[in-house]
Amino acid sequence: MNILILGAAGKIGRQLTDDLLAQTKNDLVLYAKNAHTRLKLKKSERVKIVDGDFKDLDTLTSAMDGIEVVYINDMGDDLSTNTIIEAMKKSDVKRVIAASILGIYDEVPGAFGQWNKRMIGNLPRMKAQIKSALAIEGSGLDYTLLRLSWLYDEQGNKNYSLTQKGELFKGTQVTREAVAQLITDIITAKDERYIKKSLGVSEPNTDWDKPSFY
Repeated sequence: MNILILGAAGKIGRQLTDDLLAQTKNDLVLYAKNAHTRLKLKKSERVKIVDGDFKDLDTLTSAMDGIEVVYINDMGDDLSTNTIIEAMKKSDVKRVIAASILGIYDEVPGAFGQWNKRMIGNLPRMKAQIKSALAIEGSGLDYTLLRLSWLYDEQGNKNYSLTQKGELFKGTQVTREAVAQLITDIITAKDERYIKKSLGVSEPNTDWDKPSFY
């Protein structure tokens, strides 16, 4: 299987690259701005590196040649998201996994939901995330949307729990390591349990008023 990681130089993108190389036999295309400089340590016969922007339709389309799964590491710009969707349709790529953030459906309850709204609810980036999620869900693609809780790093902590669209969000935080493992698990799933799903992603037993690191 050939997998395109858009935003491969980010922390989750880097962890996902390592996990896929270690846990699968898939070939990877790593796509990012100045990727050859930022990802120079990711050299492998199973890895191709592409310098590109999310708004560059031609470069995106070229990078998708032979690709079966696209992972989008950032949907904070809805114009970029729409360009990615257009490139996928031009390239006849159907499967996409896209990282979004919690709160796009106003699905976070209680004190944590109020805290989350104060922190990010009125930011332009939140509005762009909402538009991006709507675009993905209405694209006709075989999508999995990941609504990530507040992110932190803890080596070896790959614990995650999921909620479905329509359910209240649970959990205040999740490690980037856990998110990368979830994406790997989704890619390697033998059935369609993750297709056309919007999943809330958090760490089990973190139902607090705010993340532990705030």
